[in-house]
Amino acid sequence: MSFENVKKADKYAKDIISGKIPACRFVVKACERYIKDLSQQNNKEFPYKFDKQKAENACKFIQYLPHTKGEWAMKRQNIKLEPWQLFTISNVFGWVRKSDGLRKYRQVYTEIPRKNGKSAISAGVGLYMLCLDGEFGAEVYSGATTEKQAWEVFRPARLMCKKTDLLCSTFGIEVNASNLSRPSDGSRFEPLIGNPGDGSSPSCAIVDEYHEHKDDDLYTTMLTGMGARRQPLMWIITTAGFNIEGPCYDKRREVIEMINGIMPNDELFGLIYTIDENDDWTSPDVLQKANPNFNVSVYGDYLLSQQQQAINNPRFTNKFKTKHLNVWVSAKESFFNMVSWANCEDKSLTLEDFQGEEVTVGLDMARKLDMNSLVRLFYRVIDGKRHYYCISPSFFVPEDTVFSTDTAQKRVVDKYQKWVVSGHLTATDGAEVDYREILETIKDINKEYKVISCPIDPHGAIAISHELADEGLNPISITQNYTNLSDPMKELEAAIESGRFHHDGNPIMTWCIGNVVGKYAAGNDDIVRPVKEIPENKIDGAVALMMCIGRIMLNDESDFFPDEFLIL
Repeated sequence: MSFENVKKADKYAKDIISGKIPACRFVVKACERYIKDLSQQNNKEFPYKFDKQKAENACKFIQYLPHTKGEWAMKRQNIKLEPWQLFTISNVFGWVRKSDGLRKYRQVYTEIPRKNGKSAISAGVGLYMLCLDGEFGAEVYSGATTEKQAWEVFRPARLMCKKTDLLCSTFGIEVNASNLSRPSDGSRFEPLIGNPGDGSSPSCAIVDEYHEHKDDDLYTTMLTGMGARRQPLMWIITTAGFNIEGPCYDKRREVIEMINGIMPNDELFGLIYTIDENDDWTSPDVLQKANPNFNVSVYGDYLLSQQQQAINNPRFTNKFKTKHLNVWVSAKESFFNMVSWANCEDKSLTLEDFQGEEVTVGLDMARKLDMNSLVRLFYRVIDGKRHYYCISPSFFVPEDTVFSTDTAQKRVVDKYQKWVVSGHLTATDGAEVDYREILETIKDINKEYKVISCPIDPHGAIAISHELADEGLNPISITQNYTNLSDPMKELEAAIESGRFHHDGNPIMTWCIGNVVGKYAAGNDDIVRPVKEIPENKIDGAVALMMCIGRIMLNDESDFFPDEFLIL
């Protein structure tokens, strides 16, 4: 078998990585993940393999289905999956576990601008899951917050069946007014509006336009109902929105954290089509980058006219960015370039490499009930340039917080639990962080290295400051304001971009760095300090790092900084 569809998917991934096809960093990362997994599948330790036959079958099935609207429907043409769609379908249905042959990916999140073929591909996936997934009594739901939206996926699926007698006769499908059913085993495909209750047992849940959901009730109910299924599929496909406090943006963050290696998740496949942070949204060049169906289902001249309208009339700017470039306009971008941060990673770095050298130990104590951060920062001058080395940062959180049942904290608690298991986070006994444990850690550091100072946020740190002073560890209270953090924050950015910053890939530190948003002083865009977008996006580790950089900048005589740079 030639596997033509799989070959096209493979070529798409390689063309994205090489830059032949313009794409944002998230799409590049997804393609790199696919290629990397392919290279590992023959390793005995790697638990997955790519089944070309299963991938090809899914792609072929969907392309047997007819178009249901537009010029292609008028011409009675079947669906022709574009390379990005072949890549998605091949990944979702081709990757399986070696142990039992069941699907690797159980959750799929695709974020894509309007008019890029969301409904057609979702309808095709729903019908495949109804007909060929091998699940007895399959339950496929098209879920949304409104009846109109739920039918956006179900309607084309229903029309596909009505137009294809062979499909219905082959798989015993009955086309009813409000569902598709297979009486032989009780399988069904139907739209679902709002909270479905707890009686469902979905084998596939299609959540369309997730950005419109105010809460995650439908998603959570569908997910928890999948427990009795052997290889369930949660298929989320959406355009960007405006509500960064909603469940869709939360899921988006989860996908980005997975892509960046902060929270690995083998069962999650994510593909986000948008523009990059430094792209000029007014340039015609970005239109193809964000719209993979450019000049296929969404035409270039239409996008150009919408772009020009948004340029000429600010009233349309946010709508254009959100619906056609997939930009969450209410969301604030990370201050630091996370691609550059990833390029600074060096897993070969160890503390032993700096035995006996000077180290600055930064402390952000946060609250006793939350995460506390300890950063070890070394530096060396190479060719007249200051290089920073952040190695083995330590993070502490109370055990009661790690296992909190507060639903409002679920997202961050899930992270804490995974990081405790991986050894990146220390859970201290009880309901509060035991500062004695942090103090002992610093004393141990001082035995192996020369601690020259311990910059510390004065908030809630009086007791540990006194004890650090008693040990001769030079605690220095630094208030987190523009005066103290602007220059260190900009120096960290410059060091990251120029390759003068080096870190060992600690996932918590990466998370903290990615959460930093820049807040600029009124009337001066050259003075900035770090803030977080929402309370759950912790930046403690990043702040501790900046305080260390501030001390090094102040003490390093190779550069000149005014005395008033740091107010103590």
